[in-house]
Formats: sequence, C-alpha cells, structure tokens
Amino acid sequence: MNYVERFKVPHGTTVKLVDIDPGFTNHHESHKEAAKDIEHYRQKLRELQELLYADGRRSLLICLQALDAGGKDGTISHILGSMNPQGCKVVGFKQPSAEELAHDFLWRIHRAVPARGGVTIFNRSHYEDVLIARVHNLVPKEIWSRRYDRINAFESGLVEDDTHILKFYLHMSKKEQLKRFKDRLDDPAKQWKISEADYTERIYWDDYTAAYEDALSRCSTDHAPWFIIPADHKWFRNFAVARIVVEHLEALKMTFPLPSVDIEHIRKEYHSAKKHSP
Repeated sequence: MNYVERFKVPHGTTVKLVDIDPGFTNHHESHKEAAKDIEHYRQKLRELQELLYADGRRSLLICLQALDAGGKDGTISHILGSMNPQGCKVVGFKQPSAEELAHDFLWRIHRAVPARGGVTIFNRSHYEDVLIARVHNLVPKEIWSRRYDRINAFESGLVEDDTHILKFYLHMSKKEQLKRFKDRLDDPAKQWKISEADYTERIYWDDYTAAYEDALSRCSTDHAPWFIIPADHKWFRNFAVARIVVEHLEALKMTFPLPSVDIEHIRKEYHSAKKHSP
C-alpha cells in the first residue's frame, strides 16, 4: 500500500486518535536504516516541484497542524530543504490581527493560498478556528460548529481552481511532547522557543484531542484529505510527509510544456554565434 492510502483519513471516517500509534515507523527500524529512502524522496520532491512550476496549471497547498512541539517547523525545514525556495513559501497563522478579526475567519487564509505553479505550506491554518477557538471558548459553539461546513466549501472551491490540498496532522504522544519540552529547557539553542503556554496548554490535552478528532473526521474529503502522521520519531514524520507529497504529485502525470520558441532556429543562432566568437 502506498503512503497516501496508508495514512489518509477516508471520507466519512470517525477518527479515534487513541487507536493510532504515534511511534509507528513502518518497516524502518531507525533513521540510519531509512536514510537512503529519505534521500530518494527528498530528490523526488525537488524534481516534482520544478515540474509543477514549469507545468503552471496547478498549485499545491500543504497544511500542517500539530500540538506544541509536534514538529511543524522541522517538517517545513525538511520539505523546503528539498525544494527550490523560489517556488515555495511558508505562511504562519498566529493570533489574528485587528484587521483580520474585522473580516470573516477565512479572509486571511484566502489571501495566502498559492498561485498556479507554486507551493505554499501553512504552519497552522484555518483549522485553528475549530481547534483553539473551540478549546478556549473564543467564540460560541454555535459559531465554531458551523465552520466545518464552511471550511469544506472553501477547500472545494480551491480545488475547483486547480489547487491541490494535502493536510497533515502530526500525531505525537503526550510523553513525547514532555520530552521535547525538556530538550528545549536543556538546549540553549532551543530555549527561545519556550513559553509558559507550553505547559499550561497540556491541561487541555484531552480537549484538543477531541477537537482534532472532530476536525479530522468532518473535514477529510476526497478532494482535500487529512493524513495522520505518526510523529514521535522526527525522521519518520519527515519521511512520511515527503513521500505522500511525492506520491500525490506523481499521480498527476505532469509533463514539461512544449517550448514557446523555434528550437531549431535558436540552435542555428547559437552555432552561428559560437562560430564567429573570438
């Protein structure tokens, strides 16, 4: 089974995260053992992104969601490190600004979607409005509960305009999160990432789990699927996301466009210039 099918949340599925092992690594036993495959998919990512850009008819939107320390930044670094940054950008969604709050919740999202030929990675996304907004009662239930259908309609419209959407939930255990927080405390190069919210938010673990389960269940569609990625092992997380993106892009059967100029004429001009060059 390919990774798209293995980790995709089928449309209509009721997700229970407790049934999914965040430490899963498939047949790979270690990062070292998987290194060759990881490098293969890194190279394929770069080739397919160039083809997507040259083809120019489609765009790709990658949405990353996770609890604190779940690995969004690390995944972005892995994906971007495999792509040409000229055709790829990252957009992070933090607390909305006053201007953004003056519009509907999807306004700031729509402005950030990729143009044809481009790849955009969302670090957090429009799903924050059915996650943190729900857990912390930022808006009444009658408001956030209607947003699932609005999100599905929004994504459907993007797909109709040739934006391909891949959404990844980086599934980490509570034990692994605490370990990563400790790593931040002990590493001066990571201490800048620490906030008091890292620990205070842990009391909402079950609430976030329920919120994610609803979002994954209600908003994984055939045209904009969710993937649940085991994320306790950073190397497997990066590998799985890269492989899914590769498999999806390969399935598009893209080809390089035909040249817009007369190649034989240009070739003759080249040889003539070369002949008369000093």
